Amino acid sequence: MTARSRYDALSSSRSQFLNTARQAANLTLPYLIREDEHTTKSALKLTTPWQSAGAKGVVTLASKLMLALLPPQTSFFKLQVNDINLPQELGPNIRSELDLSFAKVERTIMESIAASGDRVVVHQALKHLVVAGNALIYMSKDGLKLYPLSRYAVDRDGNGNVIEIVTKETISKKIVKKIYPDFKDEGVVANTDEPNDECVIYTHIKRDNNRMVWHQELYDKILPKSMGKAPLDANPWLVLRFNHVDGEVYGRGRVEEFLGDLKSLEALSQAIVEGSAAAAKVVFTVSPSSTTKPQTLANAGNGAIIQGRPDDIGVVQVGKTADFSTAYQMIGSLTQRLNEAFLILNVRDSERTTAEEVRMTQLELEQQLGGLFSLLTVEFLVPYLNRKLNIAQKTGDIPRLPKGDVVRPTIVAGINALGRGQDRESLAQFLTVIAQTMGPDAIAQYINPDEVIKRLAASSGIDVLNLVKSMQELQAEQQQQLAQQQQMMAMQQAPQMAAVDQKAEQAEMQMQQQMLQQQPPIPPQ
Repeated sequence: MTARSRYDALSSSRSQFLNTARQAANLTLPYLIREDEHTTKSALKLTTPWQSAGAKGVVTLASKLMLALLPPQTSFFKLQVNDINLPQELGPNIRSELDLSFAKVERTIMESIAASGDRVVVHQALKHLVVAGNALIYMSKDGLKLYPLSRYAVDRDGNGNVIEIVTKETISKKIVKKIYPDFKDEGVVANTDEPNDECVIYTHIKRDNNRMVWHQELYDKILPKSMGKAPLDANPWLVLRFNHVDGEVYGRGRVEEFLGDLKSLEALSQAIVEGSAAAAKVVFTVSPSSTTKPQTLANAGNGAIIQGRPDDIGVVQVGKTADFSTAYQMIGSLTQRLNEAFLILNVRDSERTTAEEVRMTQLELEQQLGGLFSLLTVEFLVPYLNRKLNIAQKTGDIPRLPKGDVVRPTIVAGINALGRGQDRESLAQFLTVIAQTMGPDAIAQYINPDEVIKRLAASSGIDVLNLVKSMQELQAEQQQQLAQQQQMMAMQQAPQMAAVDQKAEQAEMQMQQQMLQQQPPIPPQ
């Protein structure tokens, strides 16, 4: 069976999700999912929504997800040693050396991500996930490539694992001849849907036991040197979903959940804009029996004096102010609901709005991302990191990691970052309550400062290695300071002790002299 026939067969189950995705795109960002994928660029026409709340919400939510999943300043993963499989003869010094080596590996991976264009493609993919609920990313050695829902079809097993993917893309025939000069299509009937200078290439990806294999087809012929394979733990084809529904192959987007509010806002915005344009139009009426001619009124300049009666001249008024006010209030209510749905921060406009209120509002919005991060962490961050580590080990950028469960990468972004933030807030609140109820001295008496510093660093994603002094180092410094103080005191007391010794020697000499003087002289023999 050819790749084109498989694509057509899988597209039937995709049509419902694709239609919903196009409706969602028309109300937010129309360029994400186009109505006709075969339309040429010159004839492409995109609808323009009457409101911008949907576009603003999609961009804001995608940016928040981007900063949470791939933070720009810190690493989104951490290499850790499994203590269970760690040999017993390795001491704490070896553990510290391993942590330093792992930190170098993490910096190397993050530098490669920063130097590449991965963040641009990931941000675009997140916008597709918010709108359409589905996106496909191909991770090649040269970078990432994004496939929208309209250009791929997928099939999953009962557990939700991907077993087959078929992509469809239109490229120029000149590029095909340049990449595959040995390909010949004599006697092959071209696809009638494609333009004369373009052709459609299908990429067929299937799961074969514990690996993924793929190839490309043009006019139902396999292109030479287009075959590839990869293990499941380093699969370059990432099929992403925003929300997972049991029994469905494709995902559901965030926009689909609030499609009713967006449609209502679109209709009301159109009515308000068109009604405002009609109300802004100024039209004068002149009574048929008036001596004032319409032409005279039209030609009169500003401040001109003409003959006529003011009662014969009127102005056309819409008189829909109350109706417009009702529609405007409804628009405000819908906009507020959509802003909350897409996590747009709206601070209360007041002179007494404090920084703590703004911080708590932002924290409440970020906590709503917990359910959104769960699926993205499993389906995007984990395979993305595994593929990055696999490519870096093959190219020699990082040393090969030991196989097995000795070293395991752990995701510290997404839902885990939210959990660390909650731990930090709880710890700070706990210390504040103790200080307020029992006094500041109770913290020094009952709280271990070393453990507090470690937990605060862990909740902030900061590595404390060689940054925070250990208890042994603090004790050594205290002993050294005590020895220095004793030495300084000895140096300060040295002149006094020398004077005391000198006085003692003088007193002893005087006593000896007195004893000699008191003894009787010895008679001569």
